[in-house]
Amino acid sequence: MDADPRQYENIEVNENDIHKIVLSYLVHNCFKDTVESFIACTGVKQPIDHLEDMEKRKRIFHFALDGNASKAIELTEEFAPGLLEENKDLHFNLLSLRFVELVCSRKVDEALGFAQSKFTPFGKEQKYVEKLEDFMALLAYEEPEKYPMFHLLSSEHRQHVADSLNRAILGNDFLTLYVW
Repeated sequence: MDADPRQYENIEVNENDIHKIVLSYLVHNCFKDTVESFIACTGVKQPIDHLEDMEKRKRIFHFALDGNASKAIELTEEFAPGLLEENKDLHFNLLSLRFVELVCSRKVDEALGFAQSKFTPFGKEQKYVEKLEDFMALLAYEEPEKYPMFHLLSSEHRQHVADSLNRAILGNDFLTLYVW
């Protein structure tokens, strides 16, 4: 039930709820030291293995963000088995980051082999066909950075995929562990 905005000043906010929201934000963004300080200062219940899990997520996030999609995929499969199988869009996006890495490194033969082995199952679904065409067109350009779909090479695109991966891992089963 939504409260009438005119009544917000009459709503009492529970301090524990505020602590849970702040902790959720800190855990989501992998602020390990701040999480430790926050827990020490507030006395909020500390989740089991939260620091180790957070470090693993942080490593996965940074591998995706830094352009090492293969390592991000490998660690995701170890840390959250089945996640990429369940989330085909995310898996496709991670694979496409790897493909872009190969193209930008001018490893055309390796990129073609990778595309053939990893993208083939996606080519059977119409929602991926246009995306696959965009990625495969990268091979036609001497300088992929000048490709009309240059955003596929951008750090913003990698950031988006890394953020999606982080949210998916948290949503897998960790969010409930940390927040509530």
